[in-house]
Amino acid sequence: MARIIVLGAGTGGMAGAYEIRELLGKGHQVTVINEREDFQFVPSNPWIAVRWRERPEISFPIRPYLEKKGIEFIASSVTAIEPDKNSLTLKDGSQQSYDYLVICTGPKLNFAAIEGAGPHGGFTQSVCTLDHSEACRDDVDQLIDEPGPVVVGAMPGASCFGPAYEYAFILETELRKRKVRDRVPMMYISSEPYIGHLGLGGVGDSKSMLESELRNRHIKWITNASVTRVEAGMMYVDELNDDGSLKQQHEVPFKHSMMLPSFVGVDPVAEVEGLVNPKGFVIIDEFQRNPTWKNIFAAGVCVAIPPVEVTPVPTGTPKTGYMIESMMTAIAHNLHADLEGGVADAKGTWAAICLADMGDTGAAFVAIPQIPPRNVTWFKQGKWVHLAKVAFEKYFIRKMKTGSSEPVFEKYTLKALGINRLKDD
Repeated sequence: MARIIVLGAGTGGMAGAYEIRELLGKGHQVTVINEREDFQFVPSNPWIAVRWRERPEISFPIRPYLEKKGIEFIASSVTAIEPDKNSLTLKDGSQQSYDYLVICTGPKLNFAAIEGAGPHGGFTQSVCTLDHSEACRDDVDQLIDEPGPVVVGAMPGASCFGPAYEYAFILETELRKRKVRDRVPMMYISSEPYIGHLGLGGVGDSKSMLESELRNRHIKWITNASVTRVEAGMMYVDELNDDGSLKQQHEVPFKHSMMLPSFVGVDPVAEVEGLVNPKGFVIIDEFQRNPTWKNIFAAGVCVAIPPVEVTPVPTGTPKTGYMIESMMTAIAHNLHADLEGGVADAKGTWAAICLADMGDTGAAFVAIPQIPPRNVTWFKQGKWVHLAKVAFEKYFIRKMKTGSSEPVFEKYTLKALGINRLKDD
């Protein structure tokens, strides 16, 4: 009997554990280790910040649902990984051994990279975690009581831009509903070289469509923006030219600001030499496997993917839900092949699919492959995307509670887009 430990129980780790359990059968042990007792559906975080959702609607206890499927659950942070010993050290000092390790930790939020950034000891808010989103919600309440300027965007090195656009549009919609939008100047500040770059080199007509949406909502923007520091009520920004030279320096006042940080690897993973790149992201081959330790796999935001292109201000490449789900499916099949003496040759689909809510409308895109040049490039906008994302949220959470191994992103997101099946070619 082999023991497979899945480290992390987010949208990739928990869903992947169900797939691994189903494929491997009862002859092997599957264990999930997560720092929290509860599952949190991260894509809904921007809605939390404007009180369109409450915690119980997007979060639930992990243990009973995993154990119902015969999956062991340990609620603890991991302090050290020793790949040569096939061992993990937990917060209480105890050891957990494994035959295979699947790393799905997500990232460490690198607020420390910018002076004054972040919700704890800094001056900017975040929607990267549920706790952060609730703190952001409290700050939004104060904004509505005492309106003032708003700054939303992404810090240098950020690799996740969709939630920044979502939050800007969702907040703008809520401010209109609350009849205070006329007293809230809004600015979108991003390390992207242009609006709609998204860390992907743009997708279809994303540049003009998102620029148009920002104009229609009277949201100004600064791109090629390197935030240098943040103080109470003031953001300092260097705007760069395309050649990287300084174009203009800005001092941007704000009453409320939500800025996505750059990501790095979580500490116990990043500290393992040979497992990660210089930023602490797990190095994998095309089969989601670490080249140094063949019994370690990884998926999701924690894996190393090179930037799409060099940009004046550093930007990273995002990992969408569909890609993460595809990575986990590949891992499940490769574990099964390895244990059965077969060839572990399953590959994830390197395609980006996203449904982005914009408050009272939405935007959807497909990029195949994710890194250009592409075989498929598609970007559309409409209220149907908003409705599709609301429905998908309920569908995915139900999947996590029922323990289904069904590929939800593939089935439901593609259905919403009117696509029957996705192929890399």
